[in-house]
Amino acid sequence: MSATSRGVARIIEPQAVVEGAGVRLKRSIGTRTLDYLDPFLLLDHFQSKNAADYEAGFPLHPHRGIETVTYLLAGAVRHRDSVGNAGEIGPGDLQWMSAGRGILHEEMPQVRPEGVAGFQLWVNLPKKEKMSAPRYQNIHANEIAVIERDGGATVRVIAGTMDGVTGPIVGIAAEPTYLDVSLARGGSFVQPVPRGHSAFAYVFEGEARFGDNLVTAPKLVVWDDGDSVEVRADKSPARFLLVSGKPLNEPIARYGPFVMNTQEEIEQTLRELQQGTFAR
Repeated sequence: MSATSRGVARIIEPQAVVEGAGVRLKRSIGTRTLDYLDPFLLLDHFQSKNAADYEAGFPLHPHRGIETVTYLLAGAVRHRDSVGNAGEIGPGDLQWMSAGRGILHEEMPQVRPEGVAGFQLWVNLPKKEKMSAPRYQNIHANEIAVIERDGGATVRVIAGTMDGVTGPIVGIAAEPTYLDVSLARGGSFVQPVPRGHSAFAYVFEGEARFGDNLVTAPKLVVWDDGDSVEVRADKSPARFLLVSGKPLNEPIARYGPFVMNTQEEIEQTLRELQQGTFAR
């Protein structure tokens, strides 16, 4: 079979939502428009210099059966969890947390003149790993390789492999690729993506051309299947996340921060939460 470039399946306008104790976000996965892009459950984009939009943060809350990926562009977020991890992530840092059988964690954006900006992605865990021990990977900005391509692309490789460089996030069931791509005006970017993997781009600065579609930030672009993706920045610079992962093809039952395979497992989780036996 000859290699094919992926076409665009859908272009999605992010929806404004309020989460946590009152944080204003733009959500593009995990909505009525796009509930689930296996294995990706949610994508939120937060960006504001107005403290009222983010200072209430995300007080201590539970997760089970998923991984949460927080990637910061500006500002600082302090975090702590029930496993004993605590600290602060800053610009360019990333936190990949596998909740497994259960974790309680807190994320509190810090009020700074530059405000706060970044993303949170939720990735589903396969059935065999949903009740595994919680895991945590904290990656500092200087640990993320930056690749400069001749075509005008500057890429931070967070997960997956590009041009022989592998990102620092490892051991994830979804075999993800997670790239932060900046394209200069007139630049182009081509990247192989394993056939059968789900793939999307989240354009958050400028505008870029995906096939015949001119996409202006902020938008989510979902690709069809194929072997590679291609993006061009014809008239202005652009910056986008490129994320792909291997679908689990398993049933899901969702209830807020819990994602399991059956409703019975959700009910068991809620019982544990009521009885105080969750995430001991």
